[in-house]
Amino acid sequence: MHAEPQPVRPIRDRVAEPIAITGIAALFPHARGVSEYWQLMRHSAPGCGCEDTSDEASSLDDLEIDVARFGIPPAQRGSLNHMQVLMLEAAAQCLADAGYQQRSSPPERTDVVCATSFGLDRQLANALRIEAVRYTRDLEAALSAPDGTFATDAREAADELRAQLVHRLGGSPHDRVGEMPSSIPARIAAAFKLHGRTVCVESADASSFTALAAAVASLRVGQSDAVLVIAGQRKESALLERALDAKGLFQPDAHPFAASGHGLRPGEGVSALLLRPLSSAQRAADRIYALIRECTLTHQARPGVFRYSTSVQRRHEVAEAAHQAAGVQPSTVQYVECASASIAPLVRADLNALGDLFAHRLPASIAIGSAQDRLGHTIAAAGLAAVTKAALALHHRQLPAHAACANAEPLDLSGTAFRFTRATEPWLCPEADLPRRAAVLGSSLTGTLCYLLLDEHVPTRPIPGARPLPSAAAARKIPPIAILAAAGRFGDTRDADDFWQAALQPGDRLSALPDALLDRDLYFRPGSTGLSHTYTQLGAALTPPEQPPSALHIIPRRYAAMDPVQRVVLDVADQLLAPYRTGELTLRGRGLIVIGSSLSLSRERQLNAALALPQIEEAVRELAALRHLTAEDRDAVVKLVRERFAGCEELLGPTALDGYLASGAAALIANEYRLAAAPLAVEAACASTLAALDLAISALRSGSADYAIAGGVELPCNTRDLVLCSALGLLSPTRITPFAAEADGFTPGDGCALFLLKRQPDCGRDDQRVLGLIRGIGASNDAKSLIAPDAEGQARAMRQAFGQVDFDPAAVGYLEAHGTGTRVGDRVEIEATKQVYGAARRDEPLRIGTAKAAFGHSFAAAGGAGLLRALCALRTATFPPTAGAHPPNPTLDLRAIPAEIPDRPHPWPSPPGRPRRAAVSSFGTGGIDYHLLIEEPGDANR
Repeated sequence: MHAEPQPVRPIRDRVAEPIAITGIAALFPHARGVSEYWQLMRHSAPGCGCEDTSDEASSLDDLEIDVARFGIPPAQRGSLNHMQVLMLEAAAQCLADAGYQQRSSPPERTDVVCATSFGLDRQLANALRIEAVRYTRDLEAALSAPDGTFATDAREAADELRAQLVHRLGGSPHDRVGEMPSSIPARIAAAFKLHGRTVCVESADASSFTALAAAVASLRVGQSDAVLVIAGQRKESALLERALDAKGLFQPDAHPFAASGHGLRPGEGVSALLLRPLSSAQRAADRIYALIRECTLTHQARPGVFRYSTSVQRRHEVAEAAHQAAGVQPSTVQYVECASASIAPLVRADLNALGDLFAHRLPASIAIGSAQDRLGHTIAAAGLAAVTKAALALHHRQLPAHAACANAEPLDLSGTAFRFTRATEPWLCPEADLPRRAAVLGSSLTGTLCYLLLDEHVPTRPIPGARPLPSAAAARKIPPIAILAAAGRFGDTRDADDFWQAALQPGDRLSALPDALLDRDLYFRPGSTGLSHTYTQLGAALTPPEQPPSALHIIPRRYAAMDPVQRVVLDVADQLLAPYRTGELTLRGRGLIVIGSSLSLSRERQLNAALALPQIEEAVRELAALRHLTAEDRDAVVKLVRERFAGCEELLGPTALDGYLASGAAALIANEYRLAAAPLAVEAACASTLAALDLAISALRSGSADYAIAGGVELPCNTRDLVLCSALGLLSPTRITPFAAEADGFTPGDGCALFLLKRQPDCGRDDQRVLGLIRGIGASNDAKSLIAPDAEGQARAMRQAFGQVDFDPAAVGYLEAHGTGTRVGDRVEIEATKQVYGAARRDEPLRIGTAKAAFGHSFAAAGGAGLLRALCALRTATFPPTAGAHPPNPTLDLRAIPAEIPDRPHPWPSPPGRPRRAAVSSFGTGGIDYHLLIEEPGDANR
């Protein structure tokens, strides 16, 4: 199937209001603040711009940060991932740079959008610590040979190794929360009392651009008053460089403009920008560094292994689209910052595309540079590092110096419109009273292309025809978003219809997990808590497919290298896109694919554990319990254990990185089904699916996308998640029973759900069937505890959703609740519901239910199960039952709403004079709250 790019539109008479950059932070190995960053960029130097490129000199590990000042409880400090500490510091510096230490706090509706790529240190360490439990068992077994070969106390040696690994890898009951990427923006929100959205996104080396695009869309549709965007990258382990090398993309001496560049040199760093609409920034008398005029994404979909696009045409299209949307002529750009990887064909494609765009410019009239000549390729942070450099250049009115190639021939720019600035020089004012203007161009391993336009801020110069951002009242007039298709698999169900039939049954789909997912002898300890075992063995496991969808041509070796999450997503996407795959319907224009995910897939953690095996073996050789053995005997022990431990070792091949990239699930849909849709993954804890929908809705409402696929996936029925959740006491020792008197925790369940979205007016033109309409979505953060739920925060998200629609809570007949099955969680959720839904006079009780009662808690996919169930309820006019909720907990004040929890399916009568309406709640660890309002379509669209 194909989706053609959006036809180029003429430059608009009225353009959207620019977005002001009012605060900047930069933390890099050779620049520990925004002033140092600018000095690093403006001083010319050979090579990468730094004399010492050793691992120690190119790291942020020596940066001392006092986390106590961020209000983090001592019990949680040991579980923090290091990126969280760095981003907290960057947030503090950025807000201080914007002036919020000297005056009022940032607006309450300030979103925090973080961008990272690949696993964080705490995620990798937790997985290795749990996997090492198996290694110590195998060591004990190897030393317990019946013939007494090693004459060693096997238990003593195993205990000694276990203690060493726990000391080295750490371990805390809070590890499950501390390792989550979304804990980073949530912690920032709590530290600075910000009540907007808090999400973490990933799209390989387009991560920064997708974060910026999401921020701009949210501001332009009036969902937020300000957005703090933070992007970071660390060298968490040797895995990334090894995987890049296996893919032929690792080049230790890479320079962005080397004629022979064939790879990238990963670098570390964190950048942050605070964004506000220009008008509100001016009212607040903010210092404005620069203006974002437009941020545009496109995607070149090509089946097969992930690879960078070298298409000149696609680069030209994305740049031209940005200029048209901003109402800016290409001839006015004076500086270009390249954020693409240092691969010569990519950089040549960038220059050729821009050369075509700037066809009538004089030779050497446009300065060109790249922050990567000093920083290396900071992957997730690369785009933000580039934008930061361009914004500072505009602010200081200086063109920064280019760091020349020290050991390679540079690209030849003779005869082109571009030139390198050998030394920092004044940025002369352009003719015709125009502002200084810069462009930033980037690309991603998955095929995404990005273009961003920046203007200098000149207070006295208005933007011609600028269209102000919508007010809250105007938000009520925004057209609904249509859900055109839905697909999903949860537990043992095969598809959405099977899911709904199972949801109508009175019982649940929970059972003892298969041995392949849980080694009971090693990890199952009923009635006991600890850091290395689980007290429950129940779940709703999903069996990933063993073959790709028949319509796709994926070679077996590549399919085998995919994480199970990616294989499940492809299977569900094939169901979702069936009418489009057969040519019955088509998807036109620019698309977006957003998948809620954990952002660190099991495949990555397994590969990292395999690479760490030699370090564990070295620790074995140095055990005090084995000192009496000869070196040869210790080597023999190591060899014997390795043979027993064969399940962990993996080979790193060219497709390994593709198979563990979290956004790879979205990229697979785009590439294999040939959709011109930018792919990204988003993590917002257990609210990840609704966060994905929220990003898609903002993109559709702002006009930056014409269609979107959004959803979520997670497979938490695995040893690692069971152990980590047991350590914090989150799991039920028996089974999940939401809203019941005996509720004592949740049971994990695997699942995936995907939804196809378009603006409703566009559906009429295309004569497409509509399953349901999204009328409003609210999102907020409690800005309190990372663990304890908060009724006011949940109610705030509900009120935001109703602020976007023309009906009140009494018009909603069914609420698909979050329903975690914890006493505190259930009580707080009902209290929040009472605050909002109980405030309106109801003729009928609100029916409440939750998919978790039957299918368990699917973490990132949980909101997808809830929306799928609510859509089926609307389609069949049936209130579904909630298994195990009867009798309801008498302390829940359901009568104050009033509300009922059905124990069997009930008909849903049609309300007089209006459509049936439902709501979906999704709340995540870290105080993340979402509330979605949907309604059935008109009769003509069913």
